This record gives sequence, C-alpha cells and structure tokens, in this order.
Amino acid sequence: MHYQDERTTGCRVSDAWTYRGLKTVVLENEVVRVTVLADKGAGIYSFVHKPSDTDFMWRSPWGVRDPRKTVPPTGDPSSVWLDFYEGGWQTVVPHGGYSDQVYGADFGIHGDVNLIPWDVQVIEDGVGKVSVRFTAKSVRMPMKVSKTLTLVSDSPTLKVEESVTNEGEEDLDVVWLEHIAIGPPVLSGNTRLFIPESKLLSHPESIAKYSELEPGFSGLWPNMNAKDGSVLDFSHIPPKEDRSLDMAYMTEMTEGWYALLNEETNIGWAVSYPVETFKFLWYWRNFGGGYGYPWYGRCYNAGLEPCTSFGNGGIKQAQENGTALNIPAGDTVSVTISAGPFMGGGNVVRVDPDGYVTFDGQHI
Repeated sequence: MHYQDERTTGCRVSDAWTYRGLKTVVLENEVVRVTVLADKGAGIYSFVHKPSDTDFMWRSPWGVRDPRKTVPPTGDPSSVWLDFYEGGWQTVVPHGGYSDQVYGADFGIHGDVNLIPWDVQVIEDGVGKVSVRFTAKSVRMPMKVSKTLTLVSDSPTLKVEESVTNEGEEDLDVVWLEHIAIGPPVLSGNTRLFIPESKLLSHPESIAKYSELEPGFSGLWPNMNAKDGSVLDFSHIPPKEDRSLDMAYMTEMTEGWYALLNEETNIGWAVSYPVETFKFLWYWRNFGGGYGYPWYGRCYNAGLEPCTSFGNGGIKQAQENGTALNIPAGDTVSVTISAGPFMGGGNVVRVDPDGYVTFDGQHI
C-alpha cells in the first residue's frame, strides 16, 4: 500500500512514478518542479521554473533510454555511456572523465554511479518542506554515495547535500564531478555567464575538429585566446551558429558559484558550491560544433560542472597533475550545493551559499 499524502498545494514529493521504465521521483513547490531518475544515477532530468514554464536542463536528442531494453552494439567504454546520456545533471564519482583503468578496475567515461539504480527514501514530507535521500554504491570502487534533495515552500532553490564515503581499507583517489548541462531556452546568443574573478584555462589540446580555443591557454577571466588569433569574451554565450566544440576550466575562484542570465527574457539559472572541494569549474562548450557520433551537429548546450580536479582524462590524469581528491580509508567528504532559477536584469555580482543572487547590489 502507499499512504503518502497526495497534496495539491505547498511542497510535494512522490516516489511513485515511472518514466520510460525507470523509477522516477518528483519534488515540487509553488515555484519549481524537479524530476529525478532514481533508476538512472539519481540524475536530475528536469528542473522547471513554473511561472515562466522554463526547463533549465538540456536534453540530448535521443533522450531517456531504459538500459534493460537495449543491447549495446559495442563494448566501447565511452560509447556505452553516451548511448544512454539523457542530458540534465548527473553526480559523477569516483571516476570523472574519459575511460581508463585505475586500481585494476576498468572505468568507462564518467565512472559508474550515474548509470545504476539508487535507493530512495522520503525523509520529510510536509507542506513547508520536502526532502528525499538517494543512496548508492559504486560498482568498481568501495565508494558509498548519498544525495539528499530538499525544497522549501515558495523558494526556487534546490538544496543538494551530498557525501562520498570510502568504505575500503586503503586510501583512494577519486575525481568528483557535478555534470550539469544547461540548454535552451535560457541558453542563447543573448545569454551571459557570470562567475567570480578566476583563472581561465583551455584544454591542453583541441578536443574536436571544430574546436576554436587556443590549446593550453592560461589567463584571467573572461578573456580566452582563440586559435585564429582573436580574443573571446567568455562572459557572452555564442549562438548555435558558432558551430564550435571546446572544453575550458575556471579555477582559483574566491567563492564557488556561477549564474547564467538570458538578457532577452531576464530568466537566469544560478548554482553555488563549496570551492574548497570543487576547485575547478569545467566548461563544456557544445555550441553546435559537435559533428559525428553522438551529436551530429544537433546539440547546443553548456556544461558548467563543479569538479574536484583538472582535465577530463580521469583519475590517472588528476593524480599526475596533483588535483585528484584523496579520501582516506573510512573517511567521508561532504558538500552542499544550491541551484535554481532567478529573474532580473543587470550584472550578477554574487550567488551566496543558500542560492540567493545579488544583482547589481540588489538581493534577489
């Protein structure tokens, strides 16, 4: 039997849904609705701002696929992950980046916990507040992962409390990445990106034929050198007609936050996170220039992804450059992330740890 309170107002939560064969959890209040694919890594598939009917999560053209109903046509460790990549927001741990073998274990791209079912427990279900805890264990490393999502009444901000515990009896290095992909309608050629003062890095080499950034660049935000000798202002999002595909990274930030603002609609998306743990903000710039598998020129999205480490080569690369996160045996690393929509116009100067936006001196 199912005795959950079926409210129609205030905060609401239900773990009784199924989407394309996958157990799905829905949290909502008067302002936002959040849809979580519990059976697919507890990934946030949809994050809707109700007043403007805006979904901030980018969705891949092939969408959600039930892995139980598909036989992978190849065993390639990158293709298998991409075949089932629906877009949205995944927690990527213990291996963030391309496939590799670490500690004797084979890892595909972006590890394993975002591909497996997570346990679900509704821990608070009230008109003023709802909370759901998701838990899982990595298949190939002794890492236990917990993620609690919370909404309070009348607030657009989702609070995400996460922890990773090393249940092994040896110290282990990990790469922990919050894989957040944003798409239209908030993303457009009229959108600006705001972050604190930081150091801006390009990928060590071009990642695709249509990459436009100068490889190995290092400079101050927001200016990035392009391969053609021009200087790009990273605070402005290019339109899909840019037809570029690149990776960049921001680091040495005094605070961990970013905000995207569409200056035509005055609708924005803001994320705050602990910079002490996530020392890098990955910037996946898929602006129409991904050709061939799996994008085929169809995709326009920005991945703005807090990460512990530099480079998308995985744990070994992070170990080599000194940015891997070491978790001693038996220890737990915990973080709190705030994310959600905002509205307004002007320059965003700060997003505080509770997700509140300071907008040209005005608190939103």
